[in-house]
Amino acid sequence: MPPVGNARHDASRVTLRDRAYEGLRGLLIAGQLAPGEKLSVRQLAMGLGMSPMPVREAVQRLVAERALEVRPQSAVRVPLMTRAHFIELTTIRFNLEGMAAQVAARKIRLVELARVRRYHERFRDSARRAKPNTSAVIRFNQQLHFAIYQSARMPTLLRLIETLWLRVGPILILDLRSNPRRLHTLAAHECHEHLVAALERRDGDAARRALVSDIESAAAYILSLDRLPGPPVAASALGEAARNGSPAAALEWTANEGRAARA
Repeated sequence: MPPVGNARHDASRVTLRDRAYEGLRGLLIAGQLAPGEKLSVRQLAMGLGMSPMPVREAVQRLVAERALEVRPQSAVRVPLMTRAHFIELTTIRFNLEGMAAQVAARKIRLVELARVRRYHERFRDSARRAKPNTSAVIRFNQQLHFAIYQSARMPTLLRLIETLWLRVGPILILDLRSNPRRLHTLAAHECHEHLVAALERRDGDAARRALVSDIESAAAYILSLDRLPGPPVAASALGEAARNGSPAAALEWTANEGRAARA
């Protein structure tokens, strides 16, 4: 039987490793790390306030999950994402996050509803300041969404959504940081208002529609920026596919309209 002291040391190391893993996951999910951003394990450890060893182990776990990648000279990078992969993940989000919102409308408690409303107001007020703090806006947006998803009380669904946000969280920066003036008129303000109102009415279908509209408006704008690798689909092909109910085509179609409006 190993000495008690060693058992305590191992338990402490596991706790630190888990803390480092959850801390890095939190940064990715909250969109606090940008696509292509390069960091060292030492930088990450300093940011999390711990030694490099548990952070290095946490990075290895996230690399295995394809949420991070290791570059030459041991640099850690947030992966870049292709246009096609972003559309695929967004389409999955429509279904999983839409389901969570729909179920939450039935299960959400009054105290949770008050929390959702508070995050919505913080997001709105932060975004509409003369000089918005984009990091705070991104954080309040993430807190609003996950307060709703947690209210659905479906742990497996929540974990799947968290895994999706590990990949798309950094990409959402492209929407909220692309133009500070855009924050004043984000479609998210209206979508969030409709979403909160639907939750208050216990209207699951309306909550799902508002949540999907929120995801769709942000994704279409990101696609319209043309910063993700990969060719856009030709407009002629898009129109036919969108009319046939393809979510991917509908996203590209909306992105084309946004691109044309800014031209």
